[in-house]
Amino acid sequence: MQLTGAEVIIECLIEEGVETVFGYPGGQVIPLYDAIYKYKGKIRHVLTAHEQAASHAADGYARSTGKVGVCIATSGPGATNLVTGIATAYMDSSPIVAITGNVPLSLLGRDSFQEVDITGVTMPITKHNFIVKDINELADTVREAFRIAKEGRPGPVLIDVPKDLQVGFVEYERKEPFKVLPRVDRLEEKDVDKAVEMLEQSKRPMFYIGGGVIRSDASEELNKLLDKIDAPCCSTLMGLGAVSAESHRFTGMVGMHGTKLSNLSVNSCDLLVVVGARFSDRVISNGSTFARQARILQLDVDPAEINKNIYSHHHVIGDVKVILEKILHRVKKTYHNDWMEEVERNRMRYPLKITTESRRAKEIFKALEKALPENNIIATEVGQHQMWAAQFLKTLRPKRFLTSGGLGTMGFGTGAAIGAQMSHPDARVVNIAGDGCFRMNAIELATIARYSLPVIILVMNNHCLGMVRQWQTLFYDKHYSETTLDTPVDWVKLAEAYGVAGMRLGLDDDPEVVMKAAVELGKAVVVDCEIPTDDKVFPMVAPGASINDMIGFIDMGN
Repeated sequence: MQLTGAEVIIECLIEEGVETVFGYPGGQVIPLYDAIYKYKGKIRHVLTAHEQAASHAADGYARSTGKVGVCIATSGPGATNLVTGIATAYMDSSPIVAITGNVPLSLLGRDSFQEVDITGVTMPITKHNFIVKDINELADTVREAFRIAKEGRPGPVLIDVPKDLQVGFVEYERKEPFKVLPRVDRLEEKDVDKAVEMLEQSKRPMFYIGGGVIRSDASEELNKLLDKIDAPCCSTLMGLGAVSAESHRFTGMVGMHGTKLSNLSVNSCDLLVVVGARFSDRVISNGSTFARQARILQLDVDPAEINKNIYSHHHVIGDVKVILEKILHRVKKTYHNDWMEEVERNRMRYPLKITTESRRAKEIFKALEKALPENNIIATEVGQHQMWAAQFLKTLRPKRFLTSGGLGTMGFGTGAAIGAQMSHPDARVVNIAGDGCFRMNAIELATIARYSLPVIILVMNNHCLGMVRQWQTLFYDKHYSETTLDTPVDWVKLAEAYGVAGMRLGLDDDPEVVMKAAVELGKAVVVDCEIPTDDKVFPMVAPGASINDMIGFIDMGN
């Protein structure tokens, strides 16, 4: 049948099972938005207040569902406003498809009004991008974009469509979506056998797990393997939830703001098994001292991650879930009593006990966790509050903790919470923000109000850029350059101006009472949580130090 290019795009989205898209209209996507109007009831469009939030919402949708998130923007500033969200998705391997309009083909390259070479701009931060110049290739380009976004290591793909292609007519034939299978083309049985041999020879195995475990839905297989070979594990920020925080095998986060127990275990094991993690600098810190005593076995779908930051003694390349299943079937049941007992002794010696410098944050998060129903989703912004959430929340589950790990994007959480709430209407979604982060995308309260989304936003309000101030305190002689946020913003009044409820939690108020009230309200609410200005996230590894050299931890052996 004959359809316009814009209608073909919508038909292809429906082919791929897309139910919700996030975006903001503009001149070069008017035909696409006209098609959205015609397809009302078949696809839902969420109008954000800013294009950046549309890309974050698509990302939050993707992370919380495992599906591809979709965002739309016009050319020029509309497209460039998506860039931060695309880069965030790229760094954290989140599958999104961004669709942008552009000026007609005849005006490309002429510095036309609102023209930007968005494919050139986004080339380093996408798995792939396309500018469509032949309407006959439009449908297959959209289909290919979804395949690329989902296959192997997920990530963002951008499609740039000139306006004249959106209004032109072309023959369209519906096709079944490409079935994406786990990536195993580089998976060699001999590599699995070698991995099994290394595991069986190890006396002190330690697992270091990352977001790849969650992306491949491999949490069940990982937990079974940990039990079968009797091993402890630590996690990156992105891997939180893959193993229960209450498991005796879990030692906590590893790295700069990890636990002393995790860092000590990584640097005293004889085999470090790295599963779906990329050796971020926030984990390894000083690479020359990271796990130097151990053999390293790396399991990852992306061959580009092998030996990129840390040399691995052996690696298996392929879908993590498939690799773990193969290892599970071959490895012998083993026990490492001495090693596990040593880990438990160190757990008692180096507990994550809280000093006065983060006690209030812990009280707030524990009260939140107590008040929330089981079907909750936690999103965060970036900074101290993000690390406190990672440390103190013990009920995190796969795809239910949405945070910007690789890019560290302030402003991510509000958009991600919108995407998660749209995809899980019955869930209680919470965005944990700092007052600095929330300022960046507070305008999305308009989106939350427009769609009556029951998102809870906790503003951990210390009247400063807390993490930067912490560094300025510890390493820059307390030179608080431009980190004090002393403007008299009333977050409760701001929320109410948007039609969203507001609550205050003062330093002397009972957080359990306020958190319970916020959750039971059943609708959107901003909770202004006052916390001390100089509270800090401890423990911490100083920049450039070994992960063994932590500050701010408690040693119960002294």
